[in-house]
Amino acid sequence: MAKKKPGTESLKKLVVDAILNKKGREIVALDLRKINDAASDYFIITHGDSSTQVKAIFESIVEEAGKKGILPYHSEGSKNSEWIIVDFVDVVAHIFHRDKREFYALEELWSDAKLTKYLDV
Repeated sequence: MAKKKPGTESLKKLVVDAILNKKGREIVALDLRKINDAASDYFIITHGDSSTQVKAIFESIVEEAGKKGILPYHSEGSKNSEWIIVDFVDVVAHIFHRDKREFYALEELWSDAKLTKYLDV
């Protein structure tokens, strides 16, 4: 029997939990559902303190999603691990190296979105 894929809220929680497992920093979820022409329902944003940690967070998200039978629609940035995007269509994870997160400031760019902060472990 095929695994039932989780809904958007469950996928968002799975991504956040996978980030927490690798000690991602300053995790936030941006709820984009009320923004016209938004690319996704949610952006999950976090950062790591090294390219090794950024890559580990990416691998954790892909591994945990894979356990539920979910493959990313697209991902990019894993070669240099400064800004990795993992696109599950309804949920997009942005994993930054600290310096790149400050530079691109997605939270400011999407400031109309409702922001939920998650506590670092």
